[in-house]
Amino acid sequence: MKNTCSLLLNYSLLILCILSTIGCDKGDTSDRDHQVFRYNEQYQISTLDPAFARNPPIIWPVNQLFNGLVQLDNDLNVQPDIAKSWEISQDALTYTFILRDDVRFHKHPAFNTKDSTRIVTAADFVYSFNRLRDPKIASPGSWVLGNVASYSAVNDTTFIITLKKAFPAYLGLLSMRYCSVVPKEVTTHYGNEFRSHPIGTGPFKFKRWEEGVKLVLRKNELYYEKDEDGVQLPYLEAVAITFLPDKQSEFLQFAQGNIDYLNSLDPSYKDEILTASGTLRAKYQDRVQFEKVPWLNTEYIGFYLDSDTPEVQSALLRKAVNYGFDRKKMITYLRNGIGKPAVNGFIPKGLPGYDYIKGYEYDGTLSRKLIAQYIKETGDTSPEITIGTNSQYLDICEYIQRELQKVGLKVNIDVMPPSTLRQMKSSGELDAFRASWIADYPDAENYLSLFYSKNFTPNGPNYTHFKSATYDSLYEHSLSITDIGQRKKLYRTMDSLIIDKSPIIPLYYDEVVRFTQKTISGFEPNAQNFLVLKYVKKQKL
Repeated sequence: MKNTCSLLLNYSLLILCILSTIGCDKGDTSDRDHQVFRYNEQYQISTLDPAFARNPPIIWPVNQLFNGLVQLDNDLNVQPDIAKSWEISQDALTYTFILRDDVRFHKHPAFNTKDSTRIVTAADFVYSFNRLRDPKIASPGSWVLGNVASYSAVNDTTFIITLKKAFPAYLGLLSMRYCSVVPKEVTTHYGNEFRSHPIGTGPFKFKRWEEGVKLVLRKNELYYEKDEDGVQLPYLEAVAITFLPDKQSEFLQFAQGNIDYLNSLDPSYKDEILTASGTLRAKYQDRVQFEKVPWLNTEYIGFYLDSDTPEVQSALLRKAVNYGFDRKKMITYLRNGIGKPAVNGFIPKGLPGYDYIKGYEYDGTLSRKLIAQYIKETGDTSPEITIGTNSQYLDICEYIQRELQKVGLKVNIDVMPPSTLRQMKSSGELDAFRASWIADYPDAENYLSLFYSKNFTPNGPNYTHFKSATYDSLYEHSLSITDIGQRKKLYRTMDSLIIDKSPIIPLYYDEVVRFTQKTISGFEPNAQNFLVLKYVKKQKL
């Protein structure tokens, strides 16, 4: 107990130090200190360069610092950002964007202007896209320009993109942080160190980063967006991020009111804050807000189909695993009702293309029959599979292990660090692996691309190495159709084919879970789980 109290005291002192750091600038007053939004990031981040914004821990702060041509609203509709309007040619190949003329970069001496800033122009997007493509930069987001034939600045406010072939989801793809505008003067000034000296156009500007300890962003007094009453955004004075690696310690800081937001439901505290039915416990209802919405995230177990392991090669056994455990019980007892059982397809609820196709419901009798048929056909009397996972999902994998043991299939669990799991999954070193797919952009094509044969890892996201000529043909045909109704029919057919061939075990369609202090308002959840803080307000205690 003494050690625990000491640890919590150290964490509290750390957060107090961050707040004092925020308030130490000349001209700050105590009345503004409370306008600091505080959250913890469990995972260390390596960069604040949007060209490397490949996962939520990086995307969240980058989203406060940078803007692109377009943005998504909470309903995943494409909205203007730096581009105030656009036109698409009849052949859906040419996109003409008209830019605002009042968006300024954050101040920096490298601009060498009287006020240390300047207006964003179309030439800045040409530079930013060139940088994204530059092999010397080696951005993991270069793929977003793979279908782009050319782009050019006609003048300061007109930017044109021409595609190689029509791609219906292209506008949504441009909302990704990879496509943010960056200033040439500053990126060339810092070189590789732009990662820790980011200058963008976003609602907040970079202040200080002590890697692994704290990150502080301050209000951008030059930000262009205003609310519906004409008040300049953002409302907050600052954003403070800590990097406590332990989720239980993070929860204790939230419970003590030292941070404003919890972004996940961890097994270490889920029963403390939520009832078994997924409602907020009474002791927190007077000071905590709890909300959940569908998240474009499908959690699954994948089979590496190029494996030499007979069990993995067998569609009978893969289907037996799918039938062999109760997803509804799994959600109720292991996740306190957070998430929806994946008893339909791979496409998650909340996306056009999601449909109530027949997936895998629990059927222990059928699972046993399929395993018995596999044993009879192969002579292998002791079939077994090994699933690679990280510690965060160990409870789910152990549940599946226990349930499949009952129907005659031995399951081994190989627990490894997240980085190792990612590497081994990408290189085909795991027969089966726990994984998730979070939408890069709001179109079901993004999910279905995981099973297109030309996307085999390591050159694409097809981790299972699933291959089907029928599927490939349907996928390629869908890319040429602009009508969403027609595309949805093809998406349904492709999703049904994946369920039938079972290269994966869909587990659940996740939900965005947000716990916030009741002093916070204007913090709306969205299906991509983006952190949008420009509309957030914080009441003074």
